[in-house]
Amino acid sequence: MTNTQDNAQDYKELLRPLVEAALSFQTTVLASGATSNFYFDGRLVTLSPEGSNYLARFILAQIPSDEYDAIGGLTMGADPISSAVAAISHDVGTPKVAFCVRKSHKEHGLGKRIEGPLKEGSRVVVVDDVATSGGSIMDAIKAVESERNCTVARVVALVDREQGARELFESQGYAFDPVFTATELGAPVDKT
Repeated sequence: MTNTQDNAQDYKELLRPLVEAALSFQTTVLASGATSNFYFDGRLVTLSPEGSNYLARFILAQIPSDEYDAIGGLTMGADPISSAVAAISHDVGTPKVAFCVRKSHKEHGLGKRIEGPLKEGSRVVVVDDVATSGGSIMDAIKAVESERNCTVARVVALVDREQGARELFESQGYAFDPVFTATELGAPVDKT
């Protein structure tokens, strides 16, 4: 393992107890409308000081700096992740721009769907706190590709619920790198 990979693994291990604490085993309805027997509350991790720091440092250690220019995704799951990466990337000397993708164009102001200083033609990492079927993340991918002519270098999720996201991204040619999978966290995955 290289030093960069060692650092990424160290940050993953620091994240593990925070991620496990954000996992609850109760019946919940997901954004897709599907019912699940477990729920991961990503914002308990991504909005905490240590969680946002460790996740940003994990991403910066895991993905080579020369592979991408910007990081972001669909608001709200991606916002704390991309903001933390942008802030820490500046401190470590490899600045990355953060961006947010709205679910739809604003009805006022400039009517933007993509917020932030994302330049036309940038190479981007699209992030989210949780990936289930991958539909929300694909929405963000299609927006940055069509509206800013960006190239998606990778897709990263803090937790992959293992319910179709990986298959969707790979079928469309996108590399998918979840930090944790539901199986890895001991969650009972229903792949139906």
